[in-house]
Amino acid sequence: MQITPAIAIHLAAALAAVALGPVALWARKGTQQRPRLHRAAGYAWVTTMVATAVSSLFISSEVGPRWGSFGLIHLLIPVTLGMLVVAFVYLARRNITGHRITMQSIYIGACVVAGGFTLLPNRFLGNALWSGLGLI
Repeated sequence: MQITPAIAIHLAAALAAVALGPVALWARKGTQQRPRLHRAAGYAWVTTMVATAVSSLFISSEVGPRWGSFGLIHLLIPVTLGMLVVAFVYLARRNITGHRITMQSIYIGACVVAGGFTLLPNRFLGNALWSGLGLI
């Protein structure tokens, strides 16, 4: 398998989301809150998460059970997009705690956990990483 435009977009957006997430989450913590930074980083992070989810529609799964070109990992698309909507509904209703918990959950689930699974040796990115390091 080679890097297609969809994979390149997906990878760039996912890496940006991994980097932007902590900035958005950190900007509202502590004694000195930074609401402008939080809002800017948050909107940028949401944009990269949407780009990551949408671009994954164009990447076919080659591991595990599949339905057409979609695998189990593609179930994260509606979950991620749905949780982003829920987070904004919480925000519109001024439920800041619900918004915060939802956004933290999306970051942990979609960026950290799902990102970690992409580094497994049987996945495309994992194969590229581990074979480049000479470990497989």
